[in-house]
Amino acid sequence: MAALAIVIAVCGATAFATLNSSDDGGTSKNAGLPPDTAAVERGDLSESTQADGTIGYGGERKINAAGAGTLTWTAKTGSVVHRNGKLYAVDGDYVRLMRGSQPMYRTLKDGVEGTDVRQLEENLAALGYTGFTVDEEYTGLTADAVRRWQEANGDKETGSAGPEDIAFAPDDVRIESVDRSVGDRAAPGQPVLTTTGSQRVVSMKLDVAESGSVKEGDKVTVELPDGKSARGEIRTVGTSAEKEGGDSGDDSAKVMVTVSLDEPEQVEALDQAPVTVELKGQSRKDVLTVPVEALLAMDGGGFGVQVVEHGKARDVRVEPGLFGQGRVEVSGGGLREGMKVGVPKI
Repeated sequence: MAALAIVIAVCGATAFATLNSSDDGGTSKNAGLPPDTAAVERGDLSESTQADGTIGYGGERKINAAGAGTLTWTAKTGSVVHRNGKLYAVDGDYVRLMRGSQPMYRTLKDGVEGTDVRQLEENLAALGYTGFTVDEEYTGLTADAVRRWQEANGDKETGSAGPEDIAFAPDDVRIESVDRSVGDRAAPGQPVLTTTGSQRVVSMKLDVAESGSVKEGDKVTVELPDGKSARGEIRTVGTSAEKEGGDSGDDSAKVMVTVSLDEPEQVEALDQAPVTVELKGQSRKDVLTVPVEALLAMDGGGFGVQVVEHGKARDVRVEPGLFGQGRVEVSGGGLREGMKVGVPKI
């Protein structure tokens, strides 16, 4: 980007100045004043790059049937299921969503111990049930709370809970698709629903070299199809690279990067709509900057700017630094904040 910006600046410079400079840091010009001027500014500067992305829902996963029977109900495609919400029903018995990272793989009942017990008890407590201690031991007090939970839901009051009652997921889920129709026979391990996360995210693929400059937590700006922008941050950066291949002819290795939006509910865009993500790179604090177009190629090499003072123009050598936001960091040449430098007429 820096190289390209310099080339653009040099090309633009020829539109308004013919340079005759020396190494003394400043030379008066006989070519007259430039077509226009811009101020030397002091402030913070950051570089940025843009990447193509797609807005949608991440975290796709399957929810499989726990037992055999007839599928009698499913949540609707596109709906969001919250904690204690119904996912599907087999033979009229509902399977409900609870939050947790560990899958429900066994029946939890009095006397059972483990981290999955704690996970269930944490959900019961979050739903307002009391009278038990949240720990890794399933006691009679836990069973009583489970009975009260089952009664409130209109389910059989067994005091125990298993995969035919609960499916765990790290957060609320959105129903991406229904893999079996109501009336179909369900079998253990057979997919019933395909779910995603409930919040919209942006997914993009970066070259391996580019991915090294981003990290989780970096702030980004997402340009939406309607021209509006949304703020977000890097949520995940893939740890493995895969080649694209296909008809695009681009077989370079790519890394998947996911962006979470600060206010996803405010974003109005079609699912899988293309977006542009602005990624911030290096930054400089409290530096002098001029528009990129003000940068000139000096005789003998190097760069400079055309300073305009008291109705006269002179060239001064400068050292360019960081490029970003249409400006370039400059030092040297006796530049001060507020000075005017020549730029092409816009």
